[in-house]
Amino acid sequence: MITPSHRSNSRRNRTDGRNSAEDRRFQELASSLCEIGRNFYARGWALGTGGNYSAVASADPLQLVITPSGIEKGGMIPADILQINGAGEVERGKTRPSFECLIHLAIVRARGAAAILHTHSVWATVLSQAHGSEGGLAIEGYEMLKGLEGVRTHRHREWVPIIENSQDMPELAQTSEQLLAEHPAAHGFLLRGHGLYTWGQSVFEAKRHIEIFEFLFEVLGRTRALGYTTGPLS
Repeated sequence: MITPSHRSNSRRNRTDGRNSAEDRRFQELASSLCEIGRNFYARGWALGTGGNYSAVASADPLQLVITPSGIEKGGMIPADILQINGAGEVERGKTRPSFECLIHLAIVRARGAAAILHTHSVWATVLSQAHGSEGGLAIEGYEMLKGLEGVRTHRHREWVPIIENSQDMPELAQTSEQLLAEHPAAHGFLLRGHGLYTWGQSVFEAKRHIEIFEFLFEVLGRTRALGYTTGPLS
């Protein structure tokens, strides 16, 4: 016969097991985001306090493990990392995320992404300004395009939409979500004069997308600086 105390202990053991699994998941994702922070800082893609990174800890209820605001991403440790819910409210951690967490949540809703990464590189900033009035830029003819999920040929034409930057984050998040609905094949987008957003079905895939885009942006920028204006650049 199971006594009330035994039932209580059984419930507590199940809860402890669930919490332990959640803690392990949080620590795993937090460590991954810190590693990405060091990597991207070293490569000049998110200097100062720029950039923010997140990963989905739970889809239902929606919970994101996310980097804090106002901190150098190259020096983060897991204790710095936060967890927020689907409304952007902090559930774990003592600081706060960037208000751009609303954009991360919008991307999760629009793409079902498992990780979202945002960088502030020189070339992304330059190209977003140069092509902002066109609403985006096209990249085609490069072998490195095959690093984007689902792309199988260098003949692929990747359209990278550009959104006007804003300090009104709820509005910017809504605009981002609308943009992704209008461009279902896009692997990322630029905020004008600001930086790149991309995502993936894992932290590794999102990191790979950052690397591919940043390579291609630098190729475009350097090629045009040399005065080359024909061929695969649009």
